[in-house]
Amino acid sequence: MRWERGRWGPSEDKGQGVRVGFKVLTTGFDIIQVYASANAASPNRPLFSIVPKKDLNDWQPKLTELPIAVVLLLGAAIVLLPLLAVFFTSFVPAGANPNNAIDLKQLTWDNYQQAWKLGNFLLAFFNSTLVALAVTAFQIITSALAGYALARLKFRGRQAILLIVLATLVIPFQLLVIPIFLVLKWGNQINTYGALIWPTAANGFGIFLLRQYFQTIPVEIEEAAAIDGANRWQILWRVMLPLSRPALITLFLFAFIGEWNDLFKPLVFTTKPELKTVQLALAALQEQFTNNWPLMMAGVTIATVPVVLLFLVGQKQFVRGIATTGIKN
Repeated sequence: MRWERGRWGPSEDKGQGVRVGFKVLTTGFDIIQVYASANAASPNRPLFSIVPKKDLNDWQPKLTELPIAVVLLLGAAIVLLPLLAVFFTSFVPAGANPNNAIDLKQLTWDNYQQAWKLGNFLLAFFNSTLVALAVTAFQIITSALAGYALARLKFRGRQAILLIVLATLVIPFQLLVIPIFLVLKWGNQINTYGALIWPTAANGFGIFLLRQYFQTIPVEIEEAAAIDGANRWQILWRVMLPLSRPALITLFLFAFIGEWNDLFKPLVFTTKPELKTVQLALAALQEQFTNNWPLMMAGVTIATVPVVLLFLVGQKQFVRGIATTGIKN
């Protein structure tokens, strides 16, 4: 929208030195804004705007956008249909075949009650939440420190370190399981919460994400803080991190959801039932020779609800963090 200098129309005296005038502004079509001020030549603020009705058609969707909308709706349906199938199957009575026609009156909550008891989800939620929050906190701290150093500090070997950080992203965690297990055993961390936290306390993706976002923040802001007497630590914690909220929330969601869905570490590094996580609880619902699909789908739904709610709360900042990361000002 392009605003051009408008023209003032005739004004009318409303008493007590207040005059009302109107101004026509060009935005592709005329918008009439009515101002109240001491005189029509120096307005204060608009009272309201009048848009000609004949020009409102310019705001209607174009026909060329219809195919895009259809494709997006089809994509959403492809993604949502399996989730709806999981949710519907979780209400099917035990022993019934979900592929056959089922009366809606037969749907029951018994699968959720049974899955909650068999999987001991209360303990599993506590352990998964504790581990996920701890890992997320460590990743945010380590990623902020390393990302800021790689984005702002100039030292020899900075690019080489960045390449090493990026190289860690292509190494599967499973290849490192034996040396990690030996280190944890040497430190007496097997069958402890530390075995679930320390292996992923630092993450190359988080370092790269925050490094890229820090580069989008103008250097002049840091220079102004330095002139006011702030040191590097104060600039990072009081200036850079508050401005990097979208990226921090994005990293939080990635780290938390990744740890919540992790089955490999609890399966390899722990054997105690009191350290059971949500994914181990789901695995316990799977029988050796047969599968009770309605029971398993109820467990999947129980395990999915917390992360879905978490994503819905932070989705705005998540999208903003992904969209603006890597764009230099």
